[in-house]
Amino acid sequence: MSREKKPNVLLEIAVTIIVPALILTYFSGKDRLGTTGALLFALALPMGWGLWDGIRRRKLNWLAVLGVVSTLLTGGIGLLQLDAWWLAVKEAAVPTLIGLVILGSAWTKSPLIRLMVFNANLFDVDKVSAALRERDAEAAFEQKLRIGTVMLAGTFFFSAVANFILTRMVVSSPAGTEAFNHELGRLTALSYPIIAVPSMLMMMALMYWLARGAKALTGLDLADMLQEA
Repeated sequence: MSREKKPNVLLEIAVTIIVPALILTYFSGKDRLGTTGALLFALALPMGWGLWDGIRRRKLNWLAVLGVVSTLLTGGIGLLQLDAWWLAVKEAAVPTLIGLVILGSAWTKSPLIRLMVFNANLFDVDKVSAALRERDAEAAFEQKLRIGTVMLAGTFFFSAVANFILTRMVVSSPAGTEAFNHELGRLTALSYPIIAVPSMLMMMALMYWLARGAKALTGLDLADMLQEA
């Protein structure tokens, strides 16, 4: 079974974080793109990337869709010149909603950790499932998946709180001003090392915890459970 082509992480960071931050910081002046032009151009890059990636993969990625919606909301706040408070609310609302959906799925037949962590792109799901059946350990693994789903939701709640605090600390100027664009660019640049990287580390720790649990229940080595590179 063929797997999805792995994304170019460095290119994605450049298009969605670095370049938009530079545009907002250095091209918002009246002698360049202006505040509105720079804001629209900077937001068009991550939104365009998300749409193009979905078309290229021929698969609807709900996280990418949320990213596009979040970008549109940021643009709306800037164009409508709303108070910076609403930007902080928006930055916190998106991961909060994702976290609540994930948390709710923990008590359904399909915990979302199966989609986001324990999936065929990372694990040889068929091999793990067969080993669980042989050892009559399917129920124990399902319980571990439910616990992992709650932990996964926690990473998004962390992101929500961190997003709100960071936005309130960085963005204070009225929307529609050059200062607002500069602060939004700084927020974009800071969000990766302060929020995205810790969230990714939490996700990696969760993957390791899940893999160790699966190893104990299946008797398979980690290398046997993971998909071949």
